[in-house]
Amino acid sequence: MSDLPFTLDQLRILKAIAAEGSFKRAADSLYVSQPAVSLQVQNLERQLDVPLFDRGGRRAQLTEAGHMLLSYGEKILTLCQETCRAIKDLQNLQGGTLIVGASQTTGTYLLPRMIGMFHDKYPEVGVQLHVHSTRRTSWSVSNGQIDLAIIGGEVPAELQDSLEVLAYARDELALILPPQHPLAHIDLIDREHLYGLSFIALDSQSTIRKVIDTVLSQSGIDTRRLKVDMELNSIEAIKNAVQAGLGAAFVSVAAIEKELQLGHLHRSQIENFRVERILKVITNPNRYRSKAAEAFTRDILPHFASADLYPPPPSVPSSPEPEMLISLD
Repeated sequence: MSDLPFTLDQLRILKAIAAEGSFKRAADSLYVSQPAVSLQVQNLERQLDVPLFDRGGRRAQLTEAGHMLLSYGEKILTLCQETCRAIKDLQNLQGGTLIVGASQTTGTYLLPRMIGMFHDKYPEVGVQLHVHSTRRTSWSVSNGQIDLAIIGGEVPAELQDSLEVLAYARDELALILPPQHPLAHIDLIDREHLYGLSFIALDSQSTIRKVIDTVLSQSGIDTRRLKVDMELNSIEAIKNAVQAGLGAAFVSVAAIEKELQLGHLHRSQIENFRVERILKVITNPNRYRSKAAEAFTRDILPHFASADLYPPPPSVPSSPEPEMLISLD
């Protein structure tokens, strides 16, 4: 059998150029010189006897052959990383890396607590948190770049047969008001009061906004009647705007724990009304499952789950902490 016409270093360079859009930025990201990158690409093209880049434009564009090599190259590099992690696992959690995925709000308000608990128990294991959309996170779990993830949206239809999806926790939306708002002094407000409020929301094209609107609609709220006076680009900005008295908002309960304790925000209860959805844990049963991922699943996930959805395994005692409702996608 003849030698392969490419090396792992050449595949890494190809991936870096495709990601960065130029030879120079790829060289900087890999901490090598641009001439070294150019030479490796030239050698790779000569060995394969095909051009991999169209060199006419300002941005490095892959040819059809380049796209094909990149697609297979990413799979090869992922398997190499998986192999290295499997070997490190032989040290029995005295090293290695756990890679966890999450969507924006979950990654901001929940995962740091989970990772902190895991680090206290397994300080020798490195942890990486990848925060992206549900769709991108699902694909990363599918191709082995992420061990497991907690998502709030729907797994893409084309991945539903290949991923294991488990209901994990109930995620509740809360109506928040400035503490000085007149409705903040009423124990239970009527649903019709919502249509008289000025709301602050995420941009109408954002994934999280669409999810919130869907959940509200499914709970009997006519979102077309809600008066949205301001659109902002983050949950933190929305909380600050509500705190400043600029309007009301619906946010996940996990995002407002500190503000409620400090009295900076008021959570209003709506009569005969509760808005929630189910978060899920996704894994790929066909990929190698590291000991770090098994430990995270066994020792950490049950502490933050809704017990009726994701009960701890028999060998793990139930958490003494109260049930927690966690964040939206």
